[in-house]
Amino acid sequence: MNSPSYATVDATMPPQTDSLGSAAIVKNAYTVIPGSVMRDIVTSFYPGWEKTRSWILNRPVAGGATTFAQAILEVEPGGGSDAPEPQAEVEGFIFVLSGEFTLWVDGEDHSLSPGGYGFLPAGTPWKLRNTGEVAGQFHWFRKRYEPVAGLTPRTLIGNEGDITPGAMEGTDGRWSTTRFFDPDDLAYDMHVTVVTFEPGAKIPFLETHVMEHGIYVLEGNAVYRLNDDWVELQAGDYFSLRAFCPQACYAGGPGKFRYLLYKDVNRQIEL
Repeated sequence: MNSPSYATVDATMPPQTDSLGSAAIVKNAYTVIPGSVMRDIVTSFYPGWEKTRSWILNRPVAGGATTFAQAILEVEPGGGSDAPEPQAEVEGFIFVLSGEFTLWVDGEDHSLSPGGYGFLPAGTPWKLRNTGEVAGQFHWFRKRYEPVAGLTPRTLIGNEGDITPGAMEGTDGRWSTTRFFDPDDLAYDMHVTVVTFEPGAKIPFLETHVMEHGIYVLEGNAVYRLNDDWVELQAGDYFSLRAFCPQACYAGGPGKFRYLLYKDVNRQIEL
């Protein structure tokens, strides 16, 4: 069995001879940020983070996906933060792409390598450091928590490799999901999942639903239907979807098509 791979950002400036054929796409229903545009000159820096730069993939803005922020952070050895979350009402989720990190939370330290993850409930103090010998990258999702009386989320720590993927019904295992959250536990108002398609597998209908998405391609390639358009995607590309944007895809092969999926969970609709 092949080990999973995790696409990382290559921030090297392309040569002057490159074309602009893989530019980003911004439309009313979705945004595509290909890996080819994630360069060193578009990085951002966060107060309280040392030896760290980031590529901001999504933030709540009018006309965009409004429920969450998502970024890829690159941290040099010894870098990180002892107080990363500035807002007590905001929950977080990290997913490691490369390198070795130590996460301190709830009085314990946890070693996170590629495929490792941590969900940090709102108001939970935590800190993160690159404890390896080379720079590492990870996704950081942030969302303002929507509390419901009687429901309390807890910290979740793990690694994708320790979870058995679940096959989607009627697909003979060609479409599977690796879930980091229990979908039946409504204490959580966000989910992050790794979705895997075998070559040629597809989403066989145009999904149209209230959940906003942030999707980062970890491995392989596919053609994705986003609203009225077909968009070709490969490892390192990212796209976000507004609520009710129709979506479907075909995995192009020759290997697996895998992506990291964020979605919000609407437990109640406020009017």
